[in-house]
Amino acid sequence: MKPIVDVPGEATVLDKRLASLDDATRAMAQTPDFGKPTKLRRVLEQLRRVLLQPGGAAGVQARAQALEDAGLFLGTDWASPEILVPSFVGPGLHSGDADTVVMEATSELRMLAVARGGYAHPTISAEDAHEFLSQVLAMNLELLFTPPSEAERTRQGRTAQLIRDLFRHVAEEIGYDSVLDKLVDEIWRILRQRPIQVDQVKSLLTRIAIYRGDPDVDLGTSSGNGIDRLVTSLFGTTEACREDPGLEVFRSRLEAMDTGGLQYEASGFARAMHDTGLVSTYHAELLQFLRHESDYLIAEALGLSDTGKNCLLRFRDLVHRLIEVAVTPQTAQCIYGLALLLDRGILYEPPVVPALWRQIALELAPVARERLTEAFGTEPAPEARLLAGVLSMLGQPLGIGQGDNPTCQSARALSMWAYNDPDYLLQMVVWAARDDEIIMHFEGQPISSQESISGVATAMPIDLDPVSLLVVPHLDRIYGEMGRRCIGRPGDPHRWVNPEFHGWWAARGFHINVDVETGNLVDLDDFLRVFHASYHPSYNGGQPLIHPQPAGIAVTDSAARYVGWHAITILRAAPDPQDVMRVYFYNPNNDSGQDWGDGVVVGTAGNGERFGEASLPFDQFASRLYIFHVDPLERGKPEKVPAADIERITGYIERSWGADRLPAGGLQATEG
Repeated sequence: MKPIVDVPGEATVLDKRLASLDDATRAMAQTPDFGKPTKLRRVLEQLRRVLLQPGGAAGVQARAQALEDAGLFLGTDWASPEILVPSFVGPGLHSGDADTVVMEATSELRMLAVARGGYAHPTISAEDAHEFLSQVLAMNLELLFTPPSEAERTRQGRTAQLIRDLFRHVAEEIGYDSVLDKLVDEIWRILRQRPIQVDQVKSLLTRIAIYRGDPDVDLGTSSGNGIDRLVTSLFGTTEACREDPGLEVFRSRLEAMDTGGLQYEASGFARAMHDTGLVSTYHAELLQFLRHESDYLIAEALGLSDTGKNCLLRFRDLVHRLIEVAVTPQTAQCIYGLALLLDRGILYEPPVVPALWRQIALELAPVARERLTEAFGTEPAPEARLLAGVLSMLGQPLGIGQGDNPTCQSARALSMWAYNDPDYLLQMVVWAARDDEIIMHFEGQPISSQESISGVATAMPIDLDPVSLLVVPHLDRIYGEMGRRCIGRPGDPHRWVNPEFHGWWAARGFHINVDVETGNLVDLDDFLRVFHASYHPSYNGGQPLIHPQPAGIAVTDSAARYVGWHAITILRAAPDPQDVMRVYFYNPNNDSGQDWGDGVVVGTAGNGERFGEASLPFDQFASRLYIFHVDPLERGKPEKVPAADIERITGYIERSWGADRLPAGGLQATEG
């Protein structure tokens, strides 16, 4: 058996791994059926290695028939593709068993080979294989473009990305027409959360824009309209760029316009930007052109409120300079951040304006330049890329994501500072970018990020926004060092770490419902009553939350099984439009809309959420909470909380992450 693909020249990593896969497949093919299980381990390992490489899915697709003929699926349900059920694919890929994931992925690639006519299978037709894959894609839309969730990262590691790469390859091969309606809904769901990083969504829309030009694709009325709003927000936002003519042609059209025409263009881009949260590269070209025209048109192009317009006029020189330096075709997305920054009115905070002037003139350390260039390329210059990232973060403090990294604490800190103390965030950026060192204090003693040995992350994060890319590694090491300095103290170290790490506004009162040594639930009744008395308006005197507060949740999967601990920020508690009391919170895990099992489904829109907020009914949120901070001098009325409410929340806990943490005799609620 010869390798299917011969690549001339020096062999790549993928070439070598494909060759090893071919050898393992040949050995299995030459072995009698009773001996094939002894060869399976080597084939599975080589398949996993190939699938982890860029282009690996295509390589396995090309070898699908050879793998099946060799006996890979012998004795399994996968041996009969005609009986496979699309709804079982997702659970198989999320099983957590590496061998199951590899077998399932290889089975989908075999189906793809059949659907594309590369493999005439004896038991399933190309049409049936295509229909099967279309249903699989429709049932697992999140795997097309959303990052792995907290549960997936914990359970699957690198395999979680392997699954994403597999689905993107399948979608690109069979097309999106069969799943476009649901796909558009999913894109809107993500965009309503207003993430800073939208490159994956833009990449998907770019591919869809190309695909929808195919005359054989029937988009349907609803999907066609939904796609049109999204695609035109990037490529044909206004009349001057309707046919996506390129930046040079667009610029020449702007130069020929009168004030009325420019205003029409400006308002069109602003509407699309605020509608979708996406920014067109043409918008960047327009804004640079309008710098030489009028501030009124700049305000129109940014879609500013009265507050934003006042900020623009009051700090005109700064805003013009920010646009000049930061806004490029490659960084156009920062225009949305700039608009929201101005609307927030934070330029009226005395330290912010001089801090932004300093950021504009900042000279980056060589290591900072190298990291930004490695992640984002050479255009624009790293200084401009970082400044654009600063604008996005200050405008969208709830849009910061941790990427595929266990750095939720650091992402939460950046979000809290951007939300609550923007000049402190700007200082952190300077220390990290200019000095390649951040020094924070823990109980009066300095901690240097350069001298701290390690943090939570085991590898340097790369899938982050420009600010996080530079600052998070430093924060992660400092956070780790603060934890090490708490070794030997009784209880959970976050009691001391959170206020020192996040800032003085993190309340010093600390409550936890888990015994650190045993992992068992403790003091649950008191924990829940104090939480109500501190955060629920009915029991805290109607006092709104003043400063966002760090908290810890027990993440569960859709089967309500415990996954791990996770850092979030409590933003506010308020009744939703249906008058249900909800907790609104920030979740740094990139996509807050998750199913945590037992009916606990996190909302991101439609329940009174502001952009970037997640929410749950108060009792459901309390059922996943395990750590929170309070002002110990503001006691509220814990005794007024009804026992029935405590019992209901306790039931949620007992049916989910607390199932294996119950003390002898179970949990009891006391009458309030």
